[in-house]
Amino acid sequence: MKTTGRKSILVVEDDPRLSRSLCEQLEGAGFLPLPVFDGNMAIRAIRSRTFDLVLLDLSLPELDGFKLCQEIRLKDRNTPVIILTAFGDIDSKLNAFKLGADDYLVKPVHFQELLAKVNVFLKRAESHPLAVEHIEVADLRIDLQRKQVSRGGKAIELTPKEFNLLACLARNRGRVLSKDDLAEQVWDNAYGVSSNTIEVYISFLRSKVDKGFDRPLIHTKHGFGYTLDDRDP
Repeated sequence: MKTTGRKSILVVEDDPRLSRSLCEQLEGAGFLPLPVFDGNMAIRAIRSRTFDLVLLDLSLPELDGFKLCQEIRLKDRNTPVIILTAFGDIDSKLNAFKLGADDYLVKPVHFQELLAKVNVFLKRAESHPLAVEHIEVADLRIDLQRKQVSRGGKAIELTPKEFNLLACLARNRGRVLSKDDLAEQVWDNAYGVSSNTIEVYISFLRSKVDKGFDRPLIHTKHGFGYTLDDRDP
């Protein structure tokens, strides 16, 4: 089953084999999974960008899944969080729901069951947009509600398509997005937009967002795609 739009999923799982298996199957289903293996890695990922959904183990090194669930809910109220854990006791389940988890699955879980849950919660989240109002990357600020952009306190005027492209890159901060990814997420049609069109819009964004600033935020990963980050790729 393949989804459109290439939704991003944070996979918080410390078992490398299970994490790899989950990510491979999620990729096969059309998603963009990002694996992290301990609580500190998860915190950095959660604080630096926005995900469409989180798959969260409870037993983790550095910081447990309960505290991570609480951290996610401090950032926003609506990103779906599905717990995947070996803890089957009622106290753990009730505590997870109390902290804001949307569902609780006890391992082992058949992937088709998990995929059905993922699709249900993603559809629900689409009908109730995320409460995140703005994204900040270095001195770049994107107001998602007012459709306003500024850098270093100076307003930047963007067309609707430029804004959507920048917002897409910002939501996936640090992740390299291919031209196909951008075509699906920004133009809603991976086949109806040319590679040259995407290159032109990236050029437009660079001239408005990076020109005149010492540190570029929009980077090209040759042969792979584009990324927005305040660190060099």
